[in-house]
Amino acid sequence: MTISDGGPYVNDAPESSTLSLDDGDLYVRQDGPRDAPPLLLIHGTAASARSWDLLVPLLTGSHRVIRIDLLGHGRSGQPADGSYAIPDQARRAGAVLDRLGVEHAVVAGHSSGGTVATALAEQRPDLVTALALVNTGPGMDAFIAQETPTIGPSQWPPNDEQIRQFASTGFSRADHPVPQDLVDDLRGMSFPAFVAIMQAPRAYLEEQALPDRLKVLGKPLLVIFGEEDRRWRSSSAADYGVVPGAKVELLPGAGHSPILEDPQRTADLLLAFTTRGR
Repeated sequence: MTISDGGPYVNDAPESSTLSLDDGDLYVRQDGPRDAPPLLLIHGTAASARSWDLLVPLLTGSHRVIRIDLLGHGRSGQPADGSYAIPDQARRAGAVLDRLGVEHAVVAGHSSGGTVATALAEQRPDLVTALALVNTGPGMDAFIAQETPTIGPSQWPPNDEQIRQFASTGFSRADHPVPQDLVDDLRGMSFPAFVAIMQAPRAYLEEQALPDRLKVLGKPLLVIFGEEDRRWRSSSAADYGVVPGAKVELLPGAGHSPILEDPQRTADLLLAFTTRGR
């Protein structure tokens, strides 16, 4: 592991590192007390660990917050022969926790990050104690077809305006500001990685819907869904009701990205879920 912020952490000081795995390098970020219960946050497609920046300060009072850039995203590697399939992304996330000495963790995923969280729970039920999914569509029948312009290889890398048009459906309003970090994250992706990463969640959901996967795992589940989601029908959150004990929370006024649009309400729900019973 290579420490890139100037050395090992002190108490709960932030720590950034690059962890070398057999099939690529992963960027890892830790915040909060290292002796607090671990909480792994997994970002969505074409984003990075930075998408959680507004939420993290609200969580570190009670959690060791761990974030990663999935392979192909952000500051992680983009190997030409890398697999961006959801199960492989999940396997790498588990390897990160192993390297950090984490034996049990609550895992939260935003958007397609929720598919990675689910796959990790399938692979490592010993490691994942509970799951929180934020605006993660349960199946492809809940997907809302997009009208944003297609970005082809001849237009790559896209300019800021193209990216903002592509990202606009990630918010409740078309005129919602798109954070520059998100723009930079998408522009930094290679086109082959972008295509493979966009296809991966669809393939995973078409194989089996998330509620069907989750109901056999026996893990506590929190589902948070912005009611004004423009990518997935928010009414589809009810599909998770087949999971025994699942708690489903709708956020009025929020769209696909409540972690950016309403971090306080999102954090309150997440903390109520992760700290119950302590």
